Amino acid sequence: MKRQPLLLALLLSPTLVFAAEGMWTLDHPPLAQMRKELGTAPDAALLTKLMRGSARIAGGCSASFVSPEGLVLTNHHCVAECVEQLSTASQDRLRDGFLAKNRAEEANCPAMEVNRLESITDVTPQVRAATKGLSGEAFSNAFNAIKAKLAADCVGSDSKTQRCDVVDLYRGGQYKLYQYHRFQDVRLAFAPEQAIANFGGDPDNFNFPRYDLDMALIRVYENGQPAVVKDYLPFRREGAAAGEAVYVTGHPGATQRSLTVAQLQALRNHAIPARLLNMAEYRGRLAQYSRSGTEQARMANSELFYLENGFKVYKGELDALNDPQLFAAKQAEEAALRRFVASRPALAKTHGQAWAAIEQALARYEPLRTLDDQLAHGKAFNSQLFQIARTLVRGAVERSKPNEQRLPEFAEAGLPTLEAELFSAAPIYPEFEKIKLGFSLEKMRELLGADAPLVKRVLGKQSPDQLAAQWIDGSKLADVALRRQLWNGGEAAVRQSQDPFIQLALSLDDEARALRKRVERELDAVVQKNAELIAQARFAMKGDSVYPDATFTLRLSYGRVEGWQEGEQAVPPFTTLGGTFERATGAEPFALPASWLNARSRLNPAQPFNLSSSNDIIGGNSGSPMVNARGEVVGLVFDGNIHSIGGAFAYDPRLNRTVAVHAGAIAETLDKVYDAQALLKELLGR
Repeated sequence: MKRQPLLLALLLSPTLVFAAEGMWTLDHPPLAQMRKELGTAPDAALLTKLMRGSARIAGGCSASFVSPEGLVLTNHHCVAECVEQLSTASQDRLRDGFLAKNRAEEANCPAMEVNRLESITDVTPQVRAATKGLSGEAFSNAFNAIKAKLAADCVGSDSKTQRCDVVDLYRGGQYKLYQYHRFQDVRLAFAPEQAIANFGGDPDNFNFPRYDLDMALIRVYENGQPAVVKDYLPFRREGAAAGEAVYVTGHPGATQRSLTVAQLQALRNHAIPARLLNMAEYRGRLAQYSRSGTEQARMANSELFYLENGFKVYKGELDALNDPQLFAAKQAEEAALRRFVASRPALAKTHGQAWAAIEQALARYEPLRTLDDQLAHGKAFNSQLFQIARTLVRGAVERSKPNEQRLPEFAEAGLPTLEAELFSAAPIYPEFEKIKLGFSLEKMRELLGADAPLVKRVLGKQSPDQLAAQWIDGSKLADVALRRQLWNGGEAAVRQSQDPFIQLALSLDDEARALRKRVERELDAVVQKNAELIAQARFAMKGDSVYPDATFTLRLSYGRVEGWQEGEQAVPPFTTLGGTFERATGAEPFALPASWLNARSRLNPAQPFNLSSSNDIIGGNSGSPMVNARGEVVGLVFDGNIHSIGGAFAYDPRLNRTVAVHAGAIAETLDKVYDAQALLKELLGR
């Protein structure tokens, strides 16, 4: 992903925002810029409709409401875990697909939560007042406490339907309170076969042309009935046209465009290479397990999919950070901001040392990184059973504290989501858990060394595989009723439990908490406080013409349906249904399901299937609606092209592209492949 000189010049500009660049908050869209570049911009009514019609799947995806009766459109890969959980050895719904012929057949997705954004409130003054003059652990404690208080006050007594998050924007430049309506009764209505939802598999991932029906329909319920949704986005069967102006409203997960050079160096030199090495080995272990049998392949399916996707993302990010031109542009951009600060004595006195403070904190953290990953973040114990045990152990202690003194994940405002996950009836497969846990224990020993105190205390005289088998065979935490009993019983019940994972979590908790506190004090608090100063300096230099890094909050991006120039080759913006059959080979991952082969003669071969646009997106945008200027859904975002991965650090308007399923292809296949007439009628508003 080499950067051309033109892009380098654009990156070096201290004030210019590229055409179509930006993941903008809906309370601060660049309307004048959009009118200039697109000839149109949403008015206040449309912005409200887009906010209320968009949705967030709490596990990490985007979606949209597409009917007044709670029907929600998202990606297949965003519901794949639910489809996997609803499958059995005799009925593989990932392989065969799922269609509810009526609402009585819609199947509950364990622990899935859908959020709808209701309001955004600026709480920057409250957060600043609470943390003023503090540093280190005092800063962290006050920061967490004020966020917990603001969220709890926002939720009030209605935690079952309300969710509130204090969101850090501009790396601490602003703090906003996002209030959501939460839907925790989510049911699957339709999902195609994985073979067509992920047609092309890993070879085609982050590439274009694409031929994927990466879509699914779920429905949100309240009080046992389909939720009544006033604001939804109409579905336009004709879909998007070449050159058409389009908006994407979704929840991009994270970008790093405003990180300091020191932070980017830490990612490039340490964090990302370590992740890639571990993921590559883990992928090999999972692939080997998947090949050992049909049932093993089914159990590992989702884990392997997300792992391969993540590996490609991190590889693309590392390639971008290793691009000398891009990194030089980042260095020059930071240097320009630091010169601006230095030229203003008052600003230099209060803000001038922020970059050095972050660099020094990162250097102090580096010797702790591996132990922090393995112990505090629990990567040494990769098992759902251990995560359940740690939640039970910590929850017993944290829930006895005042809300504002708890670890953030146990604050009152977030407990409904945590409890839904803890008491999920999703199956846990012991043999698969042994594979995952054995590997992670093996990596702990490798990374920390056989003589490390943690390794010796955990493994004793046993091998990782022996210990994993012993713990998993001896645990009863797969029993939801037992988990509920321990949760309700509090600290006394947890400490009396003889479950091996509870005992493990108890034995590690003091050390893990101490390490977490140290990292919060020496790294997180320093970075947060000084990032606030850098954000303030950036505002002083550029004003409010900048957008914040992605934070898994609702954003709007704008662009046009268009392809791009890849070297000497022009990449057109559309693929067709007919092209899918030409690309098919009959062998995975290019094998079409029988339903498609049987329907070939009924399908319109010229119907656009997937499309590309110049919208600026990143991971988390999966499932985002692509809408036209009237707010009608004309596409369903499911990916970006390979250049968009580098968009974590910079946007290239010539190369970065969003990839979506064309609305016409969704309607055509629901009609002619799946005979999903009731859902299609509802989707089309008939």
